[in-house]
Amino acid sequence: MSDSNIEIGDIHWLMDILQNIDVGLVVLDRNYNIQLWNGFMESHSGISPQNAKDQNLFALCPEIPRDWFVRKSEAVFQLKTRTFTIWEQRPYLFKFKNYRPITGRTATMYQNTSIIPLQSVTQDVDHICIIVYDVTDVAVNHEDARSANQSLLDLNSVDQLTELPNRIIWEQDVKREHARCTRSGNPSCVAIFDIDNLKDINAAHGHRIGDLVLKTVSDSLRQTMRQTDLPCRFGGDLFSVLLVDTNEHSAAEFAERIRNILQGLIVRHGDQAISITTSIGVAAFNSVFHNEHDWILAANKALLHAKQQGGNQTTLYHPSMKKG
Repeated sequence: MSDSNIEIGDIHWLMDILQNIDVGLVVLDRNYNIQLWNGFMESHSGISPQNAKDQNLFALCPEIPRDWFVRKSEAVFQLKTRTFTIWEQRPYLFKFKNYRPITGRTATMYQNTSIIPLQSVTQDVDHICIIVYDVTDVAVNHEDARSANQSLLDLNSVDQLTELPNRIIWEQDVKREHARCTRSGNPSCVAIFDIDNLKDINAAHGHRIGDLVLKTVSDSLRQTMRQTDLPCRFGGDLFSVLLVDTNEHSAAEFAERIRNILQGLIVRHGDQAISITTSIGVAAFNSVFHNEHDWILAANKALLHAKQQGGNQTTLYHPSMKKG
């Protein structure tokens, strides 16, 4: 009698633990009918264990993709080995609301789950157990860190004054385009712009007005470009554009259009009107360029040639040009 009482007591304690443990427990039979639905599941679903008992899982929880879940579970039934799902692969198995105040920014509970085989006394697996872990805090913290890292990456890749990509990012684009042109032979061009009189503007009006000029130039450049063109603030008073799938003639027309637009701009400071001119060097892709640096250097040589000729003009690169 005493031993029997102890066994009954043990079972009672075990059931009490199962109902109150801070993870979800669901036991399914071979037909995916629910045999156990603990207190965690009741608390988050609003469905009592009594009402869940003998209900088909997919009828009770239609958010669970049946084909996917059956594939995972059949491996557990047949191979007698556990399997897992993690929130990075699938945010949740059971669509529960997130009631946790600290992580209230997400509407749904993130979950990791384990599916384990339950062997009978004959070593057959007629039931499986789903263990549901609430990992909302972990997921939200991970997403916050990822978002912060992305924001930092974006911050480091964009020039803060002009909001154009910076030189490091742009040179990576030129490197990829150099490789593409080398393989395909398709034309593309690099254009580098220099504001001829920015030093004089800074000297006469201060760097704050100089910054306004740079911002005005970048805005005009952005409005003039095609969707496939890749601009950049190269540094100081230099801007550059990678003109994808553009031959030398079309690139020269683009550069002249930019030059004429900028020449017609007036930046106003109080009662003063500040005009802008620019010099532009253009280099079409050439197989003699061993890498993206050679290509950019060629455009820079063309720019220097334009400056030496008095500025406010566009020059196309020619191999006879020398640097400086």
